[in-house]
Amino acid sequence: MNSALQKQITVMFSPLNNLSAADAFPAIGALSELLTKNCAPFTQQAVAAKPNDLKAFATASVEVWLRAVHSFLVSASLTEASPIWSSVAGYYSSHYSIRAFAHLFGLFHLYKQRRLIQLAPQGKGWVFQIDKKNGGDREHKLYWKYLHQHAELANDPFFYFNRDDVPESDGSHRNRANYADHIDRFPIFRTLDSEYLARRIQKIAEIDLSDVPIPNADRFPDIESVQIIAYHRIVKFRQLLDEAVGPTHRFWKVQRTPSWTPRTLTFEVIDPAYTSIFARKT
Repeated sequence: MNSALQKQITVMFSPLNNLSAADAFPAIGALSELLTKNCAPFTQQAVAAKPNDLKAFATASVEVWLRAVHSFLVSASLTEASPIWSSVAGYYSSHYSIRAFAHLFGLFHLYKQRRLIQLAPQGKGWVFQIDKKNGGDREHKLYWKYLHQHAELANDPFFYFNRDDVPESDGSHRNRANYADHIDRFPIFRTLDSEYLARRIQKIAEIDLSDVPIPNADRFPDIESVQIIAYHRIVKFRQLLDEAVGPTHRFWKVQRTPSWTPRTLTFEVIDPAYTSIFARKT
């Protein structure tokens, strides 16, 4: 991690080290409301950011990462019971991890205002840079493209650009579940159980990858690829924040292993030893 990003994350999380973790999360929509209030009427290219503004980016990143964890557990539980919803939940687990990284790096999409807010250092402080969203910048491409190009993740093959015009991509794979006719994947429904979930998590965590398994719409529901990549992204966020603020940080120490997760969710994976060069599709 470069020193500028390390400093930014440290500043964002610093106020949370003096608060009870139980009371650290603000109200629903707090960051979008704060940015709308501070940046309106959006006639400037940049406005000053206050420490509490930066703290909201920190809590937003962790909260949406927790959604990624929760969605992954749903996906793993539904692997055999409902391949369709297992696939969709796995996709959203990945998408939430992507958003978590984007917020951690200081990017937020104000949907109603059609603005992108980017946190940036200026002098001894911080500013919000305000940009208009392009017409084709849909959220499910916007955040992914940002991370694909970000210096911290540019060489990580788990953070490719999310396209929907080729079968081999998260977006096309999700669209197959949501919009295609006659997908016809309805097995006999089996009651969910904790033992099955534990076995499924262990299997995903222990797979030794030779390359990144990009979900492919032509192999729908391609659940294994969806879940593997979602789990690795979850783990990578956790590892990066451990590196940035440390696992003993008062707020992150509580959130990094949520109390509602099963003990079998260890956030451990076998580090991939790639045997082929990953060809990015941009």
